[in-house]
Amino acid sequence: MAKQLLDNLDKQILKLISEDARVPFLEVARACNVSGAAIHQRIQKLTALGIIKGSQFIVDPEKVGYETCAFIGLNLKQPESFDTVVEKLKDIPEVVECHYTTGDYDLFIKIFAANNHHLLTIIHDKLQPLGLARSVSIISFHSAINRQLPLTDLLPMEEEE
Repeated sequence: MAKQLLDNLDKQILKLISEDARVPFLEVARACNVSGAAIHQRIQKLTALGIIKGSQFIVDPEKVGYETCAFIGLNLKQPESFDTVVEKLKDIPEVVECHYTTGDYDLFIKIFAANNHHLLTIIHDKLQPLGLARSVSIISFHSAINRQLPLTDLLPMEEEE
């Protein structure tokens, strides 16, 4: 997908709402020196363009009993079955991310499990039946960085027309 052209106001809005999705539109409007209606319209536009994909509450998996985070590289016996395997992975609630990748793996997934035994059960009972040639697991001890991409720090500001 092509990069969407964002003006300074769009970027300022994205910065504010990505720092706190619950910030009131009127507070964003004040910070941007525009009306609340303008903020509402811009957020609708950014949502329609697919730049904003919603807002959510983030639950800490460890605090609700999922103490093991693992990344697993999957090699499929039949790589042409990507789409079928991905659809089946969507039915495994412990799988929270799935990426098509280059390199050593056909797919790379992120899983949360209650403990190592639960992880083994997921791999044996839920992943192996998908037609894996092999899998490689990496257990994460702790996430040192976990953040949204800081858009306003990376993208140059476009000149307003």
